[in-house]
Amino acid sequence: MEDNNPPKDYYKILEVDYDATEEMIKLNYRKLALKWHPDKHNCDTVATSKFQEINEAYNVLMDPALRFEYDLTGIYEIHKYTLREYLARFKGMILTCNGLGISHSSSPWTQQLADGNNTTDEQGYCIN
Repeated sequence: MEDNNPPKDYYKILEVDYDATEEMIKLNYRKLALKWHPDKHNCDTVATSKFQEINEAYNVLMDPALRFEYDLTGIYEIHKYTLREYLARFKGMILTCNGLGISHSSSPWTQQLADGNNTTDEQGYCIN
């Protein structure tokens, strides 16, 4: 059985960077929700579909647990990303705990990495 729903890039749907803050996600969500609200388009099915997609993306990216899960398990079609997009999406994982001296942020996945096999000092730097 084939899945007819291709994977969605919620960051692109909300037109935010992959390391966007909650504030930036909220700001773009409101802008896009107003732009694509079905009432503004006489309940056009395309606008309604776009509005639902925006809401779905917002609900996932604003819930820390869902965003964490999405960031770790999302289907990444790497060939569709430019180098800049790829590095923006994965820079947190690329720059954390690999000797570059980048401190841990407060995102859940960096905390999980810190709780794993990696040891950090009091500033959050890897000391493996």
